Amino acid sequence: MIRNINIFLIVVSIVMLASVYALKFSIEGTAAERTALVVKIAEQEGALSLLKADWAVLNQPGHIDPIVRRHEAELLIAPVKQEQFGSFAALPMRPAKPDSAAMDALFQAIAQGIDPIDAILELEGIE
Repeated sequence: MIRNINIFLIVVSIVMLASVYALKFSIEGTAAERTALVVKIAEQEGALSLLKADWAVLNQPGHIDPIVRRHEAELLIAPVKQEQFGSFAALPMRPAKPDSAAMDALFQAIAQGIDPIDAILELEGIE
């Protein structure tokens, strides 16, 4: 009886020893993958910072201005003039009182489950 128990305990200890070594190698593999990912992330962050520096240099007005001057005639571009923008005087004035009939009709339509935006989209042929 004791001999059978001893044999069983030896077999169990060998199985547990093998599983501990398998776990150890699995953890080492995971650690190696993590280290490789950390190195890859560091490389990509370095490349990103280099690209950001290049972008900052290429966006400087001193770098862009000669290119714009070279292609100004072909692209038909010119500096923006003040006349191209509207003025505050051209904006329509706000009505003194809102159109309450239109607002009431809108709220009634929404209460009935009619979405006015869907109607507009259908008229435009978007939906």
